[in-house]
Amino acid sequence: MKVSRIAAAGAAAGVTVLALSAPAFAHVTVQPEGTAAKGGYAVVDFKVPNERDNASTTKLEVSFPTDHPLASVMPEPMPGWKIEVTKSKLDKPLEMHGEKISEAVTKVTWTADGKGIEPGYFEKFPVSIGTLPEDTDQLVFKALQTYSNKEVVRWIEVPQKGQEEPDNPAPVLELSAASEDGHHDSAAGDDSGTGSADKASADTAASDSSDNTDTTARVLGIVGIVVGAAGVAYGVLAGRRRTDA
Repeated sequence: MKVSRIAAAGAAAGVTVLALSAPAFAHVTVQPEGTAAKGGYAVVDFKVPNERDNASTTKLEVSFPTDHPLASVMPEPMPGWKIEVTKSKLDKPLEMHGEKISEAVTKVTWTADGKGIEPGYFEKFPVSIGTLPEDTDQLVFKALQTYSNKEVVRWIEVPQKGQEEPDNPAPVLELSAASEDGHHDSAAGDDSGTGSADKASADTAASDSSDNTDTTARVLGIVGIVVGAAGVAYGVLAGRRRTDA
């Protein structure tokens, strides 16, 4: 009886945990493909899960931050989705590659021309953005998710540090620190040969380590053979002595 009660209590607790944790996995979120370093460029994915069992997600609207406008915003073409990019005039022009930019993308809208995101599925919406601001640690993107039954979920609540996560949090992109030498995305576009030299040094070190390991293994093997042979010889001599006695 006691075991049954414990099992029932455990099952109830498990259901409660799932019920409480499930919404956390259903948020619209944004994550970089790799890193999103300040002052550089990044490809970010807006991950959109379908929360409903009886409707499909047919539209996603993402508003881009106006307090830190991005001069370059390029969504990736997606089969089954029509993409609309909205630009607006900036109160303060941006400077990019020596040119002044007077407008920037303030919203990107994806509208399904097919089934959209069906129940039980999610989809990623990639966008190339830059240059990322250097005077903030994060960017907030407010999003609207529309379902085939005309329901609209507004992911617009800005999470606050030290407080509980809101019911409908806005997607937040965390920015990493810029590299110390001031270069961005150097791993993808380094023509100086430094990367090759570093790789060669690493390969040489790995080879030397491998050689040392092989040599040590051989020495230990030889020592083992010698010790084993000495043991056999000692056993034979001891046997002869007992026989002679």
